[in-house]
Amino acid sequence: MPDMKSGTSVSTSGREHLGWIVRESGPEGSEHTVLLLPGALASSIFYDDLVSELTGSASIRFVATTLPGFGRTPPLDEVSVEEYARTAGALAADLGCNAVVGHSLGANVALEMAAAGTFEGPVVLISPSFSREDESKFPRALDRLSRVLGHLPYSLMFKLIGPAMRSSLPAHRSDELIADLQNNDPRFVRRQTRLYLEYLDRHGSLAPRLCASGVRAWVVFGDSDDVGLKDRERQELESCPTVTLVTIPDAGHFTLNQKPARVAEVVLQALASASPVSR
Repeated sequence: MPDMKSGTSVSTSGREHLGWIVRESGPEGSEHTVLLLPGALASSIFYDDLVSELTGSASIRFVATTLPGFGRTPPLDEVSVEEYARTAGALAADLGCNAVVGHSLGANVALEMAAAGTFEGPVVLISPSFSREDESKFPRALDRLSRVLGHLPYSLMFKLIGPAMRSSLPAHRSDELIADLQNNDPRFVRRQTRLYLEYLDRHGSLAPRLCASGVRAWVVFGDSDDVGLKDRERQELESCPTVTLVTIPDAGHFTLNQKPARVAEVVLQALASASPVSR
């Protein structure tokens, strides 16, 4: 992570806590501590742009992590969305986090934390999938192919991910971020993707589940995101008093990296509604 101002404590290599590898930065004794959950394939470095934007703008400590199993980190014994949410809730409680920001699969984990009552919010959900139909066609197709071909479609994906993703990432970081996405075990990704899609199928739509949680949530999409939102889900979220929908222009699925300044504004709005960290 970027270095912070003097008087701060920074960990760049990460440490293990409750089976999660965490990288902590920001001043000790900050008013807010934010848990950052990246998406599938991504490690905590995908949050470096956002942390840079937020550094110095408020009293914030950051706990950036990688969903266990991705980035070749040790997986949990169970890698369902529910188990990620349960253990992430315990992680947030242990480390005194009073807000969660999640991207993609990490946003779905944060949503489940709210819905299951393991975190009381606020949460910022960047490009979550509220149903299987909302999810990008790519993981759905890989899951279907893998039922016949095993992990081989995922192995091929990692070879093609560079050309496919380069235009979606900021040029100055594209090589670093693509290498990070490629650094995954195809067998693990196959297993976790199937569990994730089964989770979406169990609920049909997660929009009512998020609203019923009562947790204050900001739901953020780029205007050209390949993750969609059905009209009915949009109506449910817009009518929910605890949910704010945000669309960011000129951005796709990696809004987190394409428009970190705009995402930082949303995070600051969420923090304004959060109770300060208990001491």
